[in-house]
Amino acid sequence: MSLENTPARANSPVSEWLFGGNLVYRIAAGIGIGIVLALLWPAAAKEAMLLGNLFVQALKAVAPVLVLVLVASALANQKQGQHAQLRPIVVLYLVGTLSAAFLAVTMSKLFPTVLTLSVTDVAMNPPQGIGEVLNNLLFKIVDNPVSAVMNGNFIGILVWGVALGLAMRHASDGSRLMLSDLSHAVTSIVRVVIRLAPIGIFGLVAGNIAEFGFSALQGYARILSVLLGAMLIMALLINPLIVFVKTRRNPYRIVFTALRESGITAFFTRSSAANIPVNMALCERLKLDENTYAVSIPLGATINMGGAAITITVLTLAAAHTLGINVDLPTALLLSVVAALSACGASGVAGGSLLLIPLSCGLFGIPNEIAMQVVAVGFVISVLQDSAETALNSSTDVVFTAAVCGIPENH
Repeated sequence: MSLENTPARANSPVSEWLFGGNLVYRIAAGIGIGIVLALLWPAAAKEAMLLGNLFVQALKAVAPVLVLVLVASALANQKQGQHAQLRPIVVLYLVGTLSAAFLAVTMSKLFPTVLTLSVTDVAMNPPQGIGEVLNNLLFKIVDNPVSAVMNGNFIGILVWGVALGLAMRHASDGSRLMLSDLSHAVTSIVRVVIRLAPIGIFGLVAGNIAEFGFSALQGYARILSVLLGAMLIMALLINPLIVFVKTRRNPYRIVFTALRESGITAFFTRSSAANIPVNMALCERLKLDENTYAVSIPLGATINMGGAAITITVLTLAAAHTLGINVDLPTALLLSVVAALSACGASGVAGGSLLLIPLSCGLFGIPNEIAMQVVAVGFVISVLQDSAETALNSSTDVVFTAAVCGIPENH
């Protein structure tokens, strides 16, 4: 699924632009053109948002089928003696998510933030406890496969992919070959969708800037600075440290590659699920073990939630500071664990990490009415917060997978 090996169609300038050249450069060009259009012609920029929405929808459409077929094919056609290195990747995912929560506590203590909790309450239905989060998780595991694909339930899709792959290992050679051919066919479709990223991201950038601008974020500059600062530290310091401890090699080449080729797309699509095809393509280009990344990438989109842990922890501690609640270190560390565990279920909750804030606020006795105002603040700043969170989560999936598979020599 290499992004760089799609044949260019020289007979058409449009096809040449879409399918030839460096994808990252063309995405950067799309971002620049989108910004210019939003500044000079806002009405047209808002209309261009349609292109962005179509691109995100296309990614979301192909991702469930891609995950199901690739996971099943990788396991069904696994040769004797080959094993997916999933245990060390899961360990890295959990270590990374917990580290992100601890970092968020530190940042919140160093830069305490006061929120203006006057946002109109919004009708939400957040989970009432860890038990409810785990209960939802269990029911997603045993979901009907058709329902899982239709609703983008990647936990259920992953379970069915593993089950089908293991069962198909005992099928005839022809059946396993057919499954392999199907995976290549889906991969070809995904390759075309990913090549449309410059147009999609152009639409997303133009539409978002034209509609929201940056003025709406000025009143929340401090809390945004804490959130984005923590995510940058996580991406550029903590994650590389974790990779170095694991590999004893320079981690920054793979970190910057993942941020550039996975993080940028995730930043604008704001969907870990939509970025699964992008990460799969990047892992193939890096020549990582397909038996591993076919499972680890969709798994990471479910449980590797460092950005979500940062969001939950920072906003919860900001609410506590605003209300004058003194949070001692042991309680803050307990919050980190709760935030990390909750974040692992964030992808299955409508509204993502923000709707898990009331759960964490409950540790400090903060009323649900106030907690929901904090959620509303989160939605106001989500233009940047959710984008940065998704970029961190999604790029880290590739970084940790590469750390376990072995960082390529040229990265």
